[in-house]
Amino acid sequence: MNVPRPAGVARASGQARRAGLASFVGTTIEWYDFYIYGTASALVFGKLFFPEVSPAAGVLASFATFWVGFLARPLGGIIFGHFGDRMGRKGTLVTTLLLMGVATFMIGVLPTHAQIGVAAPFLLALLRAVQGIAVGGEWGGAVLMASESAPKGRASFFAMLVQQGSPAGAILATLVFLAAGTLDDAAFLAWGWRVPFLLSGVLVVVGLLIRMKVEESGEFERVKSSGDVVRLPVAEVLRTAWRTVLLGIGASIMGISTAYFTNTFVLSWTTNELHMNRQTMLYVLLAISVVQFAWQPIAALISERVGEARFMVCSLLVNAVVAVPMFLLINTAQPLLVFAGIALAIVSGSGYYAVLAGFLARAFPSRIRYTGISLAYQLCSTLIGGTTPFAAQALLTSSGGSFWPVAGFYVTLLLITTASVAGLARFGARRAAQEQPAQAIA
Repeated sequence: MNVPRPAGVARASGQARRAGLASFVGTTIEWYDFYIYGTASALVFGKLFFPEVSPAAGVLASFATFWVGFLARPLGGIIFGHFGDRMGRKGTLVTTLLLMGVATFMIGVLPTHAQIGVAAPFLLALLRAVQGIAVGGEWGGAVLMASESAPKGRASFFAMLVQQGSPAGAILATLVFLAAGTLDDAAFLAWGWRVPFLLSGVLVVVGLLIRMKVEESGEFERVKSSGDVVRLPVAEVLRTAWRTVLLGIGASIMGISTAYFTNTFVLSWTTNELHMNRQTMLYVLLAISVVQFAWQPIAALISERVGEARFMVCSLLVNAVVAVPMFLLINTAQPLLVFAGIALAIVSGSGYYAVLAGFLARAFPSRIRYTGISLAYQLCSTLIGGTTPFAAQALLTSSGGSFWPVAGFYVTLLLITTASVAGLARFGARRAAQEQPAQAIA
């Protein structure tokens, strides 16, 4: 016998699904935009915007403009975190999606160095900064819109839907570049590389239509109705939650840097130093993204049973164990072995990544949550994410092509992340224990 659910429960469930879908779709588009820039940085930007330097130096210069987006991300987190904590999640997320779409489309019509000289790389860096501001405000808001609208006990799983945007965006970006890559080199360099950027305009329209139909987060509405809205969220975060921010920065390191090891540095390493075919490597990365997309929901469900912090720490330690085999397999330049090497790291690393969003969100109180998680995650993006392909390429170049310094760098980041996750879990448990007696007395 089917018992109908109360209308309020049905509405809440529908809102949760719409919020999850809107967060997933919007974040997928944002990451698509971000990944096509990273792919273009590895494949064409050095040749088109920095043609007066050597190929290796051109790749480094291209990765430097890639880093500009990460430098701007904390600014986006502060700006949109302020409005998200004071005025709501929904309107803020509509703005970030629109801003990202416009900047990406403009890159698609940007003249190259051959057409306007040194103004070309300057404008490229400027538009990259706008991308960084947009994605800096997007991630935190999307996590909160999904997790704060989730059914009781399912916040982590719904927050994982935001993390699905990363492999989904990578899949879209790789498919589009594969299509463009069927052109001969002359056509690809002349106009083919622009197509992925121009298609972003269509995706943004779809994302906006979905996102406009979502209701405001119920948790934010409760904060607003209680009069607990903070006047200056960033000041409140730095005053009351600076330890949480620092631990959150460390806990986010591999969640941010892994994608840029694989989709940017490894793509450049394999197609330049190891002389693998460009299309072949794009197929490898496409398969890797599919593996990640399939594994993350399973990882989130497992973490609900065994405990988030324990699952994250175990995943990161496994990632550290497989790091050297990964680099050895990639160094063979054999497509199947390269896939196997990256897949080893992705399966272990993406399990931790799937749980990271919900783990960080619960570390901050709801009245400063948007600013808090945005500040932690985006400061980490600036310090680690944007520097990852640049630092890895610099280590590879300075060592004469040896991957061992890069492997050491990768393992170091893993160990710092593991220690930070464990530290944040202990700090959160201690704070909760201290707050519980005070709440009981009140």
